[in-house]
This record gives sequence, structure tokens and C-alpha cells, in this order.
Amino acid sequence: MKVELIRAWPRRFERVLLELEEGACVADALRVAGWAGPGTDCAVFGAVVDGQARLHDGDRIELLRPLQVDPKDARRRRAASRGR
Repeated sequence: MKVELIRAWPRRFERVLLELEEGACVADALRVAGWAGPGTDCAVFGAVVDGQARLHDGDRIELLRPLQVDPKDARRRRAASRGR
């Protein structure tokens, strides 16, 4: 089966297409791509999954980065800077 791995940063991204055996899981795909690491959070088509989630042909695995700022705090700062 074919799957796609995506990891992104501001203004750039990296994409790898893999051919895996049927029954492979997310951890297998990360290992084959060389992207495995401690605490790697992933999503399949935007739905958060763990490393043991089974993959299907055509799945897109997205590596999730930790948030740099709490979204609530960022919104409060933007509102305060607008003078509200």
C-alpha cells in the first residue's frame, strides 16, 4: 500500500511517499522514513492517532509539532494590542 508522510514548518514542508506492507501502522511508516523519534505526535488526515494505528492505502500521515503559544493567550494578546 502507498502512504504519504508530511511534516511542515512555517513557509516550508517535507513530503515522503512510501510503499508499505498491508497491515503496517503509523510507527512502521515513521521508522521506514527515518522520522521516528520520542514523543512524535501524528495525525491521519487531521485525526490524531497513536503509533499503533493501522494504515490504509492512500493515507496521509501528518507529523504534529508542539504549539509555540497557547491559542487562548495569543488571541488575548491580539485583542489587547487592538485596544479592545
